[in-house]
Amino acid sequence: MRLIKETHIKFMDQRRFAFVLSAVVILAGIGSLVFQGGPKLSIDFKGGTMIAVTFNEEVDITQVRTSLSLVNVEGQTFDLSKEEIKSFGDPSNISIRISHQEDEPDNFAQSVINHIYKTFPELVPPEPKDFILIIEKVGPKIGSELRGKAIMAVISALALILLYISIRFEFRFALGAIAALVHDIVVTVGIFSILGYEISLSIIAAFLTIVGYSLNDTIVIFDRIRENVKKRQRESYAETVDHSINESLSRTVITSLTSFLVVLILWLFGGE
Repeated sequence: MRLIKETHIKFMDQRRFAFVLSAVVILAGIGSLVFQGGPKLSIDFKGGTMIAVTFNEEVDITQVRTSLSLVNVEGQTFDLSKEEIKSFGDPSNISIRISHQEDEPDNFAQSVINHIYKTFPELVPPEPKDFILIIEKVGPKIGSELRGKAIMAVISALALILLYISIRFEFRFALGAIAALVHDIVVTVGIFSILGYEISLSIIAAFLTIVGYSLNDTIVIFDRIRENVKKRQRESYAETVDHSINESLSRTVITSLTSFLVVLILWLFGGE
C-alpha cells in the first residue's frame, strides 16, 4: 500500500529551519527543567502513596481537593490539597497520588480514606470496603532504586542501539541515530516539564517505545541512503538523502498513523 504517491520534497533545504525549531523546543524544555529543579517525578520514583476510591456518582474534584486541605492523622495535620487528584475510568472513580510525607504514621493511607469517606457521606457506598479500589505504597528507598534502574534501562537501550547500527551500517550512522533518539527523548521530557506532567514507570516505558519507533524508521531511511549512495553517485549527498526520505515517506506516514491510532484508543479507553 502506498498512501503517498511519488514525492520530490526538498527536505534538506529545510534543515536550518528544523535545527532552529528543535533548538527552541529543547532550550525551552531545558529552561523549564532548570526552573523546576528537574523533571516532575511521580511517586514511583520519589516514594509515596496511591489511593483509588469510588463514589456512588460523579464527584467534583475541587470539592475532594478542598476536603484534603486539612487532614488529621494521629494528632498530626497534613495539607494534601496540592497532591495529584484526578478521575479515571468512570467519572465516579478518583485517584489520589500523595508524595512521601515526613513522619507519616503507618495507617496514613487508611486515615486519608476514612477522612474522605466521612466528608462525603451522601456520595459513598454504605460499606467502607466497597469505597476502596486500590491502596499502593512505595517507600523512598524503593523509589530511588526504581529511578536508578529506569535511567540504566534508557542508557542500556541507547548503548545497544549504538552497537547494532555500528555493525549494521557504519559508526557515523550510529552516531547520527543516537543523536536523533536523544533529540526525541529530550524534546519529550522538555514538553512534559513545560506542561507539568509527572514522569512515572509507565512514562519511561513510553520513552522506550518512542525510541523503538524512531529507530525503526531511522534504520529504514539509513538503508535507503546506503543503497542510493551506490546507485546515484552523480548526486550530491543532500540530494541522495532527499531522494531516500521521499522513497520511504509513504511507509513512514502509514507506520506513524497506525501507531497514533493505537495510542489514541489506549488514551480514550485505557483508564487513567
